Amino acid sequence: MANLPPSHYPDIGELGEDLVAQWLQSTGWIILHRRFSSRWGEIDIIAEYHGVTGKEQGSRREYPTPHSPLPLIPRGGPTFPTPQSLLAFVEVKTRSSGSWDAGGRSAITPQKQAKIWRTAGMFLAQCPEKADYSCRFDVAIVYCQRISKNLTVVTASQEALATSSAAGYKFKLQEYILAAFDSSIDNG
Repeated sequence: MANLPPSHYPDIGELGEDLVAQWLQSTGWIILHRRFSSRWGEIDIIAEYHGVTGKEQGSRREYPTPHSPLPLIPRGGPTFPTPQSLLAFVEVKTRSSGSWDAGGRSAITPQKQAKIWRTAGMFLAQCPEKADYSCRFDVAIVYCQRISKNLTVVTASQEALATSSAAGYKFKLQEYILAAFDSSIDNG
């Protein structure tokens, strides 16, 4: 049997990113870019959340998460709502359940974080109207499994945040890590 050309196989990473983008949109986020590239690297998804209200707590502001799209109002003291937008730079890792790199978590090395951070800086330079937005760097872990017509497998797994099926694979957004790393990375 002849090997099929690479173009015959689905882009598993892109299908995982599709699932995450759809899930973010369903929780009120606007997708600004997919696969934003610069000379430093690529950011899988850049998403924006408008009209966030919160209360200043020092330099920290509380925001809704994709798990809770409604504004979070902190307890205690008067609250002074202020409109604010939030940018999320999202790295998506799509892996099969037996992957060698902890489902993609260990692939987010300090070097990878620095590339994402620099690429985010390039995005903000190209979109100066968003330069004052609060930003965070999130990581989405997506598991994929080939759908077999001949084999039925029963597995125990934690509840997925979202699921989809495409190109003979089932995708599960298993984990969404808010602020997985920050911009205080040593860029030296």
